Amino acid sequence: MDGNGRWAQGRGKLRWEGHAEGARAVRRALEATGKLGIPYLTLYAFSVNNWKRPRLEVEALMRLLTRFARKEQAELIQKGVRVQVVGTLDDLPSGPRRAVEHLVEATAGGTHTTLSLALSYGGRHDLARAARRLAEQVALGRLRPEDVSETLLRQHLSTNDLPDVDLLIRTGGESRVSDFLLFEAAYAELAFLPVMWPEFDEAHLQAAVARYQGIERRFGLTGEQITGGKLD
Repeated sequence: MDGNGRWAQGRGKLRWEGHAEGARAVRRALEATGKLGIPYLTLYAFSVNNWKRPRLEVEALMRLLTRFARKEQAELIQKGVRVQVVGTLDDLPSGPRRAVEHLVEATAGGTHTTLSLALSYGGRHDLARAARRLAEQVALGRLRPEDVSETLLRQHLSTNDLPDVDLLIRTGGESRVSDFLLFEAAYAELAFLPVMWPEFDEAHLQAAVARYQGIERRFGLTGEQITGGKLD
């Protein structure tokens, strides 16, 4: 969800005002996801590297996260949205952490959409942590090195109960994934949009999904193998 700060600065506003407007875009994206029947939505809310940002901006982001967790809870429950966290929730200050933990607990019964908030998340960090856990099991004799597989590694990621990414959308005009779901998005279709996140709306999501639907997903196979045609 890139471009909050630049959106604000381009309008003579403070960066935190851009994040506040970005929070409203989150609601629009979630509503549009529900309309399209998309069962999983993962939002890169705060990366491990975002802790390096100016203190006042980090504090503003934590306040917005707390406000979202408290204000949106009733509506999320009503719409059948289950909220979960990927990343390291324990890194957050106690106030935002408790608010998010309560939101996760309160929405646990949701069956319509799974909203995953990536908080203090980094793809490399998550992979290293999973590898460390497997290494500890090998050192303790509970696991043989030859038993370590992609599937086993996947089970130790914080995204372990999510499917692989089908469509990854980045706003803000940048053409990179910035350490987001590196393992899970190995075969994802990528959409880099020139709009800033506060401008993102249902039409942008629909256009990205329509483009995705028109792509033949081969996963390393040939087009003939996918369609069942005869191979030479």
